[in-house]
Amino acid sequence: MSSNLEQKTARGLLEFASPQQTFDVGGVQVGGVPGISPTVMIGSVFYHGHKVNTDEDRGEFDRDGAKKAIEHQDEFSELTGNPCMLDVVGATPDAIVKHLEFAAQVSECPLLIDGTTDEVRLAGLKYVAEAGLADRVVYNSIQPETSDEELQAISDAGVEAAILLAYYLKDFSAKGRVLAVEELLPRAHEAGIRSLMVDACVLDLATMGQASGAMFDVKDQYGLPAGGGVHNAVAMWKGLKNKMGEQAEKPCVAAAMAAAVAMGADFLLYGPVEDAKIVFPAVAMIDTSLSQLAIERGTRPEKSHPRFRIG
Repeated sequence: MSSNLEQKTARGLLEFASPQQTFDVGGVQVGGVPGISPTVMIGSVFYHGHKVNTDEDRGEFDRDGAKKAIEHQDEFSELTGNPCMLDVVGATPDAIVKHLEFAAQVSECPLLIDGTTDEVRLAGLKYVAEAGLADRVVYNSIQPETSDEELQAISDAGVEAAILLAYYLKDFSAKGRVLAVEELLPRAHEAGIRSLMVDACVLDLATMGQASGAMFDVKDQYGLPAGGGVHNAVAMWKGLKNKMGEQAEKPCVAAAMAAAVAMGADFLLYGPVEDAKIVFPAVAMIDTSLSQLAIERGTRPEKSHPRFRIG
C-alpha cells in the first residue's frame, strides 16, 4: 500500500481528493482550488496595542486613523484582486459593539467578531443580530472547548459563518488538528453554521509547519477552506529583531504569507491591517504563479483574479 505522501504526489501539486467547497460570506468567496480562487486576506483592527486605540476598555479610538487603516486594506484588495475581510477585536462588550459599528460603516467587507472572551464575542453577536449584519460576519472562533451555550448564541444570532480553530489539547500535532475538525463539524452544523473556515492554528515557527500540513489534510479530507494566523510565526520569533535586525521583520511576514499560500492556504489572518501593503503583493504574486498551473490543468481563473490585476 502506498503512503499518504505517495498518494498526494501521484495527484500532483495542490490537487485534493475531496471536491473543494467555496462559501460566500458577505459577498466574498472563500475556499476552492488554489490558482483559481484568490487568497482571502484578513487584517486585524482594534487589537491590544493597536495605535488607533485611546481607551481599549471603553472602546474609544482615533476615528480618522482607524478609517485610514481600514481603507488601506480595501485599496490593496482592489489593486491585487485578493478579497479581504476585517478581523474586528474588542476587549470588552462595549468596545466590540463600538468597533463593529464603526467598521461596518467604513468598509463593505465581511467582519470577524474577535473578542478576547466569550462574553465579549456574545455581545458582538447580539449587536450584529440587532443591526442586521448577521450575514456579513464570521464568528472568530469556535474550538473543541467551545460550550453548547456559545454555539446556541451563534445560532440565535443567525450567524452562519465561523472560523473553526483547530486547537486540540489532546493532540497538538498536524494529525490532532484534523481530529479537532472531525470532532467539531457535527456540533457546528447542528448550530446552523454552514460556512466553516478552518484556522490550522499557527502559534510560532515550529507550529507553522504543523499547521501547513493540517491545511493540506483538511482540504484533502473535507474540502473545507483552510488557512490561519500565519503572522504569529513571525510575531513570536523572539530572536528575529535581536539577531537579524529590525529590517528583517516585514520581509519575513511577507515570506510567511507567501509560503502558506504556496502550500494551499485559502485565507490568511496577516496581523495589523496596516501591513496590507506588505502582504497583499506577496500573496498576489503566488496566486498568480499558481494560476498558470491551474490553466495547464484546464481551468481558467476569472478576470478579477490577481493574475489579471498585478501585471
